[in-house]
Amino acid sequence: MSCSLVSPELGTSFLSCGQRIIPPNLGIFRYDPNPPQSLLKFPSSSSSKHSLVITCNNKNANPQNVDLPRHYSKKEKKPFPVPILELRRAARERMKTRKHQPQRSGGPPPPKNGLLVQSMIPLAYSVLNARTSLINNLKKLLKVIPVKACKYCNEIHVGPVGHPFRSCQGQNSSARKGKHEWVDAVVEDIIVQIESYHLEDRLGKRIPHEDRFSIPRIPALIELCIQAGVDLPKYPTKRRRKPIIRISKSEFIDADETELPDPTPESPIPELVRELEDVIPIPGEEIEIGLLAEETMKEWEKMRRGAKRLMKMYPVRVCGYCPEIHVGPTGHKAQNCGAYKHQQRNGQHGWQTAVLDDLIPPRYVWHLPDVAEPLLHKELRSFYGQAPAVVEICVQGGAAVPEEYKGTMRLDVGIPSNVREAEMVV
Repeated sequence: MSCSLVSPELGTSFLSCGQRIIPPNLGIFRYDPNPPQSLLKFPSSSSSKHSLVITCNNKNANPQNVDLPRHYSKKEKKPFPVPILELRRAARERMKTRKHQPQRSGGPPPPKNGLLVQSMIPLAYSVLNARTSLINNLKKLLKVIPVKACKYCNEIHVGPVGHPFRSCQGQNSSARKGKHEWVDAVVEDIIVQIESYHLEDRLGKRIPHEDRFSIPRIPALIELCIQAGVDLPKYPTKRRRKPIIRISKSEFIDADETELPDPTPESPIPELVRELEDVIPIPGEEIEIGLLAEETMKEWEKMRRGAKRLMKMYPVRVCGYCPEIHVGPTGHKAQNCGAYKHQQRNGQHGWQTAVLDDLIPPRYVWHLPDVAEPLLHKELRSFYGQAPAVVEICVQGGAAVPEEYKGTMRLDVGIPSNVREAEMVV
């Protein structure tokens, strides 16, 4: 954001902010005979008119009052993270540069050659521990902060009473005229467990349609951490110590590892946090809600930042028509897609590169402006903001609002006190 005030002598004054020109209010800006040199810019002495320019640069400021996340209908395909035209243009540029460069020796780098990226192993353990700590903290916060979930659809609301908006699309919603029926929510309603197939060899052959029931499915984030280096005895996976020998683009053989000595861990393996089965409050125990909310917010941000870094190194695929996730270089061949026009695709998924919200859905809920007045008004729906359910729970618990979520929460929007004031807003 760049703001400037130009005040020429005996001329007009205006405030320029980006591409908008706003007339200033008289009496707001005062002339200072000795202003700081960092804030003033004087024109050259050859100019006939002297002007005073005040600039204010804030490039790191996040936009306020941004649009709410778009909801794609079941008949729309998800957009590519990078447009297909840009992908083709980048591919042509790579082909041109390869013609004038010698062929690279040594094969592809990890993890494409079957080896692990050693610098990502501690990060994988950190992401898995952050996920477990987040679930444990949410189980404690749900004992104090009420969260409601609709009985017929997947919508949730953070507050003692549900919101009055008639947006239910579940079973018999037409008979109820879109009205929600609220019940107490659980952790699974807040953190959506997107499952994927567990691969014993992430470079192995693609999962055929006939084996779709014999291969276990686990949360996709756990599968990503396993492929990045986390060892779980319950889910074994193949670890190579020598790069693979590539025969063709789709064929390879494993190198001989019989002459290698027994592997010795160079650094101690980080300890994994155990997930609590159920949290029962002890009589007389006082929970510091503010500290717990701040810790939960940190675990949420830590999990998302770490998962985003892992996705840049270990590819994750998502279907463009349904929420199916596959952690691996190529998607599976199971024909279990039931989205729009799946008959034309014979049930096959339309695989594309996944983004962070595909792996960890944020589950946006309505932001409660005042906790003392938890009832929202359906006439003022356009004035309310939204935030991820975890963020809204932590904010109501006393945590500070992160900068990246202030735009959708609409914290600087004045909410009218009644319907008449709302109708006067242009």
